[in-house]
Amino acid sequence: MPSGEPGRLDVVPRVAVVSAFEPELALLLAQVQQPRRYSVQGVEFTTGTLGGRPVVLFLSGISMVNAAMNTQRALDLFQVTHIVFSGIAGGVNPQLHIGDVSVPAQWGQYLEVLAARETSPGVYAPPSRMGELPFAPFGMFYPRPVDVVSAAQPKPRKQFWFAVDAGMLAAARVLQSGGAVTLADCDAARRCLRHAPRLAVGGNGVSGASFMDNAALRQYTFSTFAANVIDMETAATAQVAASNGVPYIAFRSLSDLAGGGEGENEMKLFLSLAAENSARVVTAFLQTWKP
Repeated sequence: MPSGEPGRLDVVPRVAVVSAFEPELALLLAQVQQPRRYSVQGVEFTTGTLGGRPVVLFLSGISMVNAAMNTQRALDLFQVTHIVFSGIAGGVNPQLHIGDVSVPAQWGQYLEVLAARETSPGVYAPPSRMGELPFAPFGMFYPRPVDVVSAAQPKPRKQFWFAVDAGMLAAARVLQSGGAVTLADCDAARRCLRHAPRLAVGGNGVSGASFMDNAALRQYTFSTFAANVIDMETAATAQVAASNGVPYIAFRSLSDLAGGGEGENEMKLFLSLAAENSARVVTAFLQTWKP
């Protein structure tokens, strides 16, 4: 394997393109030119060119620990200059619909919580020594920030929101305003959406180690964090990116409404369509973005 410095599999500066599981990444992998594959502790990394740009693609794995672990692994093994996450998500903003692609400006971990003591039936009180907790609780659960350190800021500080890179977000806004990306409104089985899908740039996203299919928690998440979408990986990757000083952005297409739909959860029905829309936007982004 080529190596220009200890531990590196490849020294070409590359954009890391990440998805949580295979159906999300397959459409992008199929477009990679001159692919070369590396397998490290069961994780497959593919280098090559996508959208005219050197990339390394890999699966983070589902949920927060996998996402953090494999994002850091990629940063250690490759010369990663930027991180782009592509995949599906649950929609929590009532103004967004299945098939839309959301590109939040910042991400937080909504399930990083303090479980408060029940002092009387239905009444919960966090310990006074915990200091100020910045968000309204959901029952006993009080969301709280995490302690963050980095080489640039080695002193621990508390942080909830992890902002995406401003330049990458601006490039996504150009895509949004230019209407250069056509999003799919029907899948291969001719299952079609009720609303024409759109690209929505800005706002908040949240992540946590839970698949959400609950209307009450969905409403809480929207009203408390002003979140557009919810997933199980991006905020973990965002914290790793911040710790390493690597710019990142995430494109998440709605496959379901996180418990806000009229019937059974919609993810299995619209997974392929949502993954395709996210991949279309990511490909266009890589083609037009100028770092």
